[in-house]
Amino acid sequence: MGQDISPFQAIAISRRAHELKAGGHRIFHMEFGQPSTGAPQAAIAAAHGVLDSEAMGYWESVPLKARIAQHYLDTYSVEVAPHRIAITCGASPALVLALATAFKPGDRIALARPGYVAYRNTIRALNLEPVEIACGEAERFQLTADALAALAPAPQGIILASPANPTGTIIPEAEISAIADIARKIGARIISDEIYHGLTYGPKLHSMLEFEPSAYIVNSFSKYFSMAGWRLGWLVSPEDCAHRTGAYIGNLFLTAPSLAQHAGLVAMDSRMELEGHIDVYRTNRALLLEALPRLGLDRIAPPDGAFYIYADISRFTDDSLGFCMKLLEETGIATAPGVDFDPVDGHRFMRFSFALSTPEIKEALTRLEPWFKVQPKR
Repeated sequence: MGQDISPFQAIAISRRAHELKAGGHRIFHMEFGQPSTGAPQAAIAAAHGVLDSEAMGYWESVPLKARIAQHYLDTYSVEVAPHRIAITCGASPALVLALATAFKPGDRIALARPGYVAYRNTIRALNLEPVEIACGEAERFQLTADALAALAPAPQGIILASPANPTGTIIPEAEISAIADIARKIGARIISDEIYHGLTYGPKLHSMLEFEPSAYIVNSFSKYFSMAGWRLGWLVSPEDCAHRTGAYIGNLFLTAPSLAQHAGLVAMDSRMELEGHIDVYRTNRALLLEALPRLGLDRIAPPDGAFYIYADISRFTDDSLGFCMKLLEETGIATAPGVDFDPVDGHRFMRFSFALSTPEIKEALTRLEPWFKVQPKR
């Protein structure tokens, strides 16, 4: 029998939100980390052309792999051979591939708590052991080299995310370098989830490949490229693991959707349109940061990147799931409960996604402010 894993509670909230929407209610979807915008217009046009001219089939795009390799050179000054790049059906299969090819059952994988719910559950589903390290305000909700060095026994693997989900925090360059040094010292393989790269509001982003060439890199077209529904991502494997990754992906997943690969290639050169989305997110972020303290949410993680705000709601509740469900029922605003990201302390946190249009954020705030004002304090 396979390992039991916890459900993703935000999915239950989203399901209820769609039921309310079907019943005629106005719903604001702040529960998932997905852009409200569609794919770049040029990518959509290219997809139409492919639909009209090709039957398509199982296929891995050599031009797309080459373009991704060029992206690493242009953005991070890192050379990545295209054969190290596997095109995947989004970042989730890329994470599965990295864990399955790098580790054996029983290996211990260190990760931050709070962190993306699927890290912990995918680790368990693959018969690995998650080693969650509590990361609070003092650590800016991120792993540190010191925390990793203190683990005994040492883990066989480390998962990092910068910018992180649910907090949006970014690991500084010096700390990334120190983590890479510790990983080499203890013999741990790094998986760096970089799906929010491109989404930053100041701090410079660094790929782990700049510091550790043998790291696995997970990335996706879902966030910056605004293509969540196209299910397209990639995994950069270490040179010594690339052949194994290829064997796994061929057997477990075959290929990513052909249509999405054609569109993704064009999306990578649609930067002007995509940077316009960042301007919207930056405005939305500022609106929430100004408004949330008035709601009593004055303890939040610093949202350096991504499109999330992770807020402490302990003055209102110790049941984040119930609180988020109540908020949805009474205001039509769907959010994510902290228990998804932190099974220990997440009962006192909630996550807002601001990947909506600015008018939607403004309207959502007109509902949030009066609702929070009448909520009893603990």
